[in-house]
Parts: sequence; structure tokens; C-alpha cells
Amino acid sequence: MLPMRSVRLLCAMLGLLVQPVGAQEPDATVISLPKGFQATVFHPGLGPARHMAVRDNGDLYVARSFRLNAPQFGMQAANGAIVAMRDNNGDGVADVVEPFGPIDITTEVRIHDGWLYYSSDVSVWRIPLDDQLVPTGPAQPIAGGFPMQRSHGTKTLAFDQAGNLYVNSGTPSNACAERRMTRASPGIDPCPQLERAGGVWRFDADGELQDQVRDGERYITGTRNIVAMAWNPWADKLFFVMHGRDSLGLLWPDLYNRQANAELPAEEFHMAEAGDNFGWPYSYYDPIRGRRMQSPEYGGDGNTEAKGDYKEPLIGFPAHWAPNDLFFHSGKNVPAKYAQGAFIIFHGSWNRLGMEQGGFKVVFVPMRDGKVTGDWQIFADGFKGPGLVKNPMQATYRPTGLAEGPDGEIYISEDRTGRIWQVRWSESPAATVAPPAKVSTPATAMDEDVSEAAAAEMDDDTSDDGRSFRRRRKP
Repeated sequence: MLPMRSVRLLCAMLGLLVQPVGAQEPDATVISLPKGFQATVFHPGLGPARHMAVRDNGDLYVARSFRLNAPQFGMQAANGAIVAMRDNNGDGVADVVEPFGPIDITTEVRIHDGWLYYSSDVSVWRIPLDDQLVPTGPAQPIAGGFPMQRSHGTKTLAFDQAGNLYVNSGTPSNACAERRMTRASPGIDPCPQLERAGGVWRFDADGELQDQVRDGERYITGTRNIVAMAWNPWADKLFFVMHGRDSLGLLWPDLYNRQANAELPAEEFHMAEAGDNFGWPYSYYDPIRGRRMQSPEYGGDGNTEAKGDYKEPLIGFPAHWAPNDLFFHSGKNVPAKYAQGAFIIFHGSWNRLGMEQGGFKVVFVPMRDGKVTGDWQIFADGFKGPGLVKNPMQATYRPTGLAEGPDGEIYISEDRTGRIWQVRWSESPAATVAPPAKVSTPATAMDEDVSEAAAAEMDDDTSDDGRSFRRRRKP
């Protein structure tokens, strides 16, 4: 696997500064949870911790992201790694911490069928798990050939119950405009980026050396970027929360005011089936109107509904919150209301034009058999710390990963310091929900100015939005 490209420098510019372990700790009340849940700090700071995976024995694996040197932003270069951790005495604190390769990992690590899967921006690999904390077997290349691009390169993963692997391929732009991040630039129609990006591709989870074009099957299309993605075993369907587009007010000030720029569009929670189209770049979802709207790059004016046949979201979450991980709880050792429900983590916004930023929290969506059964609610909050946060770099923590442990405990990661929390239900455990039945058949197939943009993170890991913004000159 090759070292990551120089776009990682932009990550430093976009608020992913790594604070050293041992920096002043906030008070213990910074994280708020529902009554009955308690949190321990599993590890105080690993560096840029992203997604996590937990073995049946409780060993935790964390993706620590690759970083380039950016001294002007107080960040030192560091190789990526998978960090293996073990709690020897069950007190909710890691006793053994062992980092190991690969050096170019960005966000993703998952466990499936006895294998530890991980990804760079261009390929997916796996390592066989054994009886050691750090697996000793060789890494196997599973899928690759994804395009190198300046932004949204993270290859997040999901697995169904029929042996298939699903890989996100995010788009390299905001809205597929003719001139990137330029005011009033029309969109390219049809958008050529959808040929290799803007969707999810399906592969054989056990195949080796698979290529996106030769072997991958485009499963869905029209998604700007998906970092939060998981297979729901009770519905036997793929679910995801998509990062919506940015900068409606900045790029189209005659159509959208500052408030609209902050509140549009939604971060969309979806169930996906083979062949679905979710509308990017031709449309966006307006969470205030509850309607899918035509993008201004493609003839929209802020009031015109979308022309295409695009799937509607289950929920339209507030704009720019940056959904970065998702899982469905087994129901083990938690109150019954949480069984089968979705936990979604939001990294926090940047694109609210000097207003208070939003997100920085974990929310819970009650569900049963893949259907939403009630209103979403905040589960974990307080990550941003005290005071007003107008820039994501001012947040104490930026939550980014979720995982469930073998006893129903919930792990939460963040990537400012790399802190890991373990959350447990501390009262008498409720009855557990029955596990889903096995399926034997295959699944069917911007900111106010350029300087502010450079100091804020755009979505999950990288973006060219702030760096490339410029006014369109009049003829």
C-alpha cells in the first residue's frame, strides 16, 4: 500500500489537529448521557482516532489516521496505524495498547467472519485474526483500483449476511460544478464523477485482488460521501447517513441567505437497495420543507422541487453535522428501547458562516425490523466543551467513531486527542432481543472567506471546498 497523497496536508488546515496526550483535561461532566448510563475513559488520547471494531473477547481495534507534517498548524507528521487495546481486569480502561501497521490507513477498520478489514483511500485489505492481540498473519488485498482524489477518499465498509462487502466511494467535489467552488458555476450534466464515485460498490468479501471497474458492482449511486454505513441484520438491508453538500449561500448568494446556508441541506439517513439513486449532485434534501429540491447548479432556485426519481430519506438530520459512524445495537445489557436502534455519531459542522457550529454528539434512532419507530434523540453530548463554538477547531472533542462490545457496551472515539470512551448501562440489565436470523441467499442486487474555510474541516476527512473557492469574475 502506498503512502497517502499530499491532500492530507489539507486535513491539518481543516481542524484535525492532534493534541498531545497529557494536555489539560476538561472536567468529568463534559460528556452527558441518559440516566442509567455511565462512561469511563478507555484511553485518554491515541492521536487521530477514527473508526473502531471490537472482537468477541472484548479486544478493541482503532484506526489511527495517517497525517502529514503541518507545523504552521501545530501538527506533526505521523504514520497511520491500527491500535489494538485490551482491558485485562474489566474496569473499562485499556491496560494493553499496541499499535501496528498499516501506515496509510485513514478511517476504516471492521471485523467480519474472523478477519480484520481496513482501508486506505484507494484499497481494502484484511488480516486473519488469531489468538494474539496483534494478529500475526499476512495482510491480503481484497479490493482496489479506486481513483486517487483530492477529497472524500475514505473507503468505509459494510458486510451483509451473504458474503458481500460494500465499499463507499465518495465524490471529489461539492456539486460537480464546471468550476470548482466558484460562485454561480453551473453543474456538469451528466456528472462524470458518478462513473467511479458518488456511490457504493459491492464485492466478494472473501475475494482477493478485486478491481473496482473489473470486479465491483455499483450497488447504489447519487451519494456525495458516506462515512456512516452499516448493514442492519434485522432488516437485511444496507443503511447509511450521507454527508450533504456545502456552501449554498456562499456559492449562490442571490438564492440563499446566510440562514439558509447554515440550515441547508439535510444530512440524510437512508435504507439502500440495489439500484437506488439518492440524487447527488442534481438535488439536495431540505429538512425544513421536508422536500427534495433541485440543486442550483442544475437549474434550481431554492423553491423548485427535484425533477428526478430519487429516494427520500428516513430522517433529514440538521445540516452540516457531519455523520461519521453508525451501528445498530444488539439490545444486550441495555433497556429494551435501544434494541435494534441506530446510534449515529456526528463529527460537527464547519459550514455555518460564523454562527455557532452544530453536531458534536451521538444520537439514537429507535427502530424495529429496519423501520423508524419514533423521534431521534440525543444520546451523548458535551463533546464540544463549554462556551460558544464558531469554528470546529474550538471544540474540545470531535466525535467520530462508534462500536458495540460483546456485553453491549458502547465505544465512542474522537479525533482531536484520540480519546476513547466506554459507555455501559449501570442499572439492572433488560432482557436482550433475539439475534437476527441468518440469511442464506445473496443480497439483491462556506465559510465567510477563504481564510476561514482553510481553518475548518470540510466533512469527514478532506475537502477542497475552502481551498478552491473563488469568486466568478464577470465578463
